[in-house]
Amino acid sequence: MVDVVLKRFETPDETRVFEKGKFEIVKIGGMTIGRASYEPGWKWSEHVSLTAGTPLCEVEHVGMVISGRAMAAMEDGTVIELTPGSLFYIPPAPHDSWVVGDEPYVSLHFLGADHYTK
Repeated sequence: MVDVVLKRFETPDETRVFEKGKFEIVKIGGMTIGRASYEPGWKWSEHVSLTAGTPLCEVEHVGMVISGRAMAAMEDGTVIELTPGSLFYIPPAPHDSWVVGDEPYVSLHFLGADHYTK
């Protein structure tokens, strides 16, 4: 017998809510996958840092942008733009990120979701 599992982000296993955003988590097939949804004006250092207990995000990320735009800025001054369809890797070094423009930003996280905002 084959055990097939179907899940949807509409009914996540966990939802982490913070000002101007949320991070939904689904655990499936030995993986933890996250969906980040941020409103215009969201910025990690302003809206998540208190919850996480660090001034900048230190979680390693592998993900894909679904909609909207955001910027990610590393401590060394490197800045990248995240746009729909972009697959991204951000190392586990201090970084900030923020939504650009007036459209909500949504991305999927395949690595780092279990540690994000904790």
